[in-house]
Amino acid sequence: MKKILAAIILASVVSCQSSQEIRPIKQDIQELVFASGQLEWDDSYNLTAQTDGVLQALDFEAGDYVNKGKVLANIDNPVNQINAQVAEEELRISNQNVTDNAPALQQLAQSIEIAESKYLQDKKNAERYQRLHQNNIGSQVEFENAQLAAKNSLSNWNGLKKQYALLKQQARQQQIASKGQWQSNKVLKNYNSIVVAESGTIVKKFKNNGDFVKKGDVIAIVGNQKKTQAVLNVDENSIGKVALGQSVFVKLNTNKENILTGKVSEILSAFDTQTQSFICKVTFDKPLNHTIYGTQLEANILVGEKKNALLIPRSYLGFGNKVKVKGDDENTIIKTGIISTEYVEVLSGIDSQTTLLPLKP
Repeated sequence: MKKILAAIILASVVSCQSSQEIRPIKQDIQELVFASGQLEWDDSYNLTAQTDGVLQALDFEAGDYVNKGKVLANIDNPVNQINAQVAEEELRISNQNVTDNAPALQQLAQSIEIAESKYLQDKKNAERYQRLHQNNIGSQVEFENAQLAAKNSLSNWNGLKKQYALLKQQARQQQIASKGQWQSNKVLKNYNSIVVAESGTIVKKFKNNGDFVKKGDVIAIVGNQKKTQAVLNVDENSIGKVALGQSVFVKLNTNKENILTGKVSEILSAFDTQTQSFICKVTFDKPLNHTIYGTQLEANILVGEKKNALLIPRSYLGFGNKVKVKGDDENTIIKTGIISTEYVEVLSGIDSQTTLLPLKP
């Protein structure tokens, strides 16, 4: 009875070992890179506050379509308004100061007229003394004083004219500066309005009337609902295999039974520190209906495939690309190609007639 039982156990072990022996098979293989991600609408952007203040007159809800240029809300920031008014008044004064009616220029112009009249009078007097001097009439001192007075009058007249030109130039410089300040404050005042940059649908609303917002706070997200794309997070060890135009198979968490197909349309070069991955964007082959922004998804990117390849189960491949060949004491190193979740492509080292055994644990 014991001999019969031992024979049965031995036969069972031999049968089990025999069933674990395999030979490579010829079959098609695909290499897929797994990535998680979410649905986003193309051309989506954040509506952000450009200044600090209290949000007022907010006029939109999630799902609303908004046109470019529409004012969706206002931010109560009186400082920007006051600065804009002050800058406008300063510009008005600067514009007056460059005209001939400016008080400073008028006063200097009168001084120039007086200086011109005095010079003409002194010049005439100097010419009279010169004629007398030529006829040996009058003293030398009177002649020289008359010449000096005319020279000083001319110098004073020319100096006032240069001063007038300089004053006008300074007024123009002040006008340019005031205009620049007015334009800057006008821009800052416009920051009090939340304006739609590009037409689209309100994806999500983050703020409400009465909320205090700071510069840079996101008030809402706007996107183009007609163009939906998948944004994938690809591991840094796999990104080197991903290329533009590769096929992608996507399953949405809201409908895992349906597999959507698309193509890799964009690979962002920068590493995303927040997700610790590289970002790839996928354009779907067919338009999606009733998509929800931010829907989570799983995707497989087809990075390689081969027809009628020589394959072995992945579990039979050990560290260093080694396999256990029946009858050999040492493990055999093979050259591998495409590696999928279940199979490994064999390029060299064994053939279809080689019998493999499982590696020892």
